[in-house]
Amino acid sequence: MNILYKAGITACTIAVLLSSGGNAEAQENRQMTLDTAVDVAMKNSYRIKHLQMNIEANRLWLKSRQAGLKSRVYMNMKMPNLSSSSDFEWDSNENRDVIVRKDTSKWQMDLAVSQPVVIMGYPTNGYLSFNTTTYRYLQKNQGNDVDYYNRYYMKFQQPFFQPNYLKNNIEDAELDLQRRELEYVRDRAWTINSIADDYYDFFEYTCNDIVYQTQVDNLNRVEVLANQAALADTTRRIETVQAKVEIANIREDLLKNQSRMRQEGARLKQRLRMSLEDSIFVVPEFPFKSIIIDLEQAIEFGHNLSPTLRMLGIDRRKNQISVNNAEGWDSFNLNLEMTYGLEKQHDRYQSIWEEFDNSNSIALNAYIPVWDWGRKKTRLEAQKISLRRTELRIEENRTEISSNISIEVENFLELQGRTENMMESRTMAADITEAGVEQYRSGAISIRDVIQMIESQKDTEMNFLDAYQGYRRSLISLMMHTFYDYENGISLLDKFRPTDI
Repeated sequence: MNILYKAGITACTIAVLLSSGGNAEAQENRQMTLDTAVDVAMKNSYRIKHLQMNIEANRLWLKSRQAGLKSRVYMNMKMPNLSSSSDFEWDSNENRDVIVRKDTSKWQMDLAVSQPVVIMGYPTNGYLSFNTTTYRYLQKNQGNDVDYYNRYYMKFQQPFFQPNYLKNNIEDAELDLQRRELEYVRDRAWTINSIADDYYDFFEYTCNDIVYQTQVDNLNRVEVLANQAALADTTRRIETVQAKVEIANIREDLLKNQSRMRQEGARLKQRLRMSLEDSIFVVPEFPFKSIIIDLEQAIEFGHNLSPTLRMLGIDRRKNQISVNNAEGWDSFNLNLEMTYGLEKQHDRYQSIWEEFDNSNSIALNAYIPVWDWGRKKTRLEAQKISLRRTELRIEENRTEISSNISIEVENFLELQGRTENMMESRTMAADITEAGVEQYRSGAISIRDVIQMIESQKDTEMNFLDAYQGYRRSLISLMMHTFYDYENGISLLDKFRPTDI
């Protein structure tokens, strides 16, 4: 059983006192693991809260645009539209302009039910609507002249040779939502990486504290044996002095380490936005899982799961949409508009609901650009350059990701091997120390020999901590580059998918 595991409870007490400054009335006493530290950071992070709000806003924005594919009912009313004024008009009988006095009132109501034309789930950019128009028109020039008008008609509008703005706008909103979700996943991963640095610093000093304390305990045992030997043989009093000097040096190292541990505990609480009166501690545990990494698969993870590459892919698609929209600027297009319905005009209100007349129309409007001094061409080329620039950034990032993952995999496998070797060495070092103390008790070895054994055990524990810390940090770094959690076998896109926002 290694010294760090046996001294775990002691470490908890020391870490609590150091991180709280010895305040027995601390507000909260929390055991910290990397997962709990990340959870606290996520809960208190303003950045994460902003991203959650952005995701919700984009979901609502997308829902709003998707609602554009459904029917829309609206009404326009003029109640009333009064006009009492004079204006000049052309009199064809007198062949000149004359001033005409107008005194009219109009009460009008328009009701429309509009539906985008969607074929097999594909919006065509056209609209079909059912419309009604009813109004009462009163003229008071020479007595009251009242007219009533009523019309029901279907209207179909369909543009041709134009970008499908309705479809493009919906897809643009979907891409914006995907970007927000990727930003959320990316920033959660960044938070883990950032918190891990401070957490493992605090973890390291906590473990160092146990190592130094164990070394002091072993030297105290040697000092007791040296005092017993000096009582039996006065020539061995120098051994007691040697033990005391070693203990004093190690205690100085212990105090320095405890000072650093207090500082790291305060820094970690600050990063987690916790109250400085709260106390935190860690229990030295060393979960280790030997992981087989396939380099090609890791690079594939990096290319397929990286939020940066995915967001660049979104930028590329948005640029493609912009190029498509730009192709419609000031270009040849047709707009077909057809109506089919019934209408009635009469001076009696009751009569406008009887014996309707047909009211049909068809119009095809064409816009033909003739000369624009290259305006459309240059605007379109500018959009295409933005698209090519995004594609270049994608290629650059893919190359960089491949290179970084190759380096990270090599580092991880090296540190994993070192950690496995040092785990075996720790047990042997502790056994050698125990055997050395017994040999010194029996007089088989000198005090210098047993002190060297105790120092060697401390060095072994420190080397193990160095290798293990490197292993854990390298595992997180590899996760950041591949966006795949190798310990739990899940991608970060699935692990942090914002489904509960």
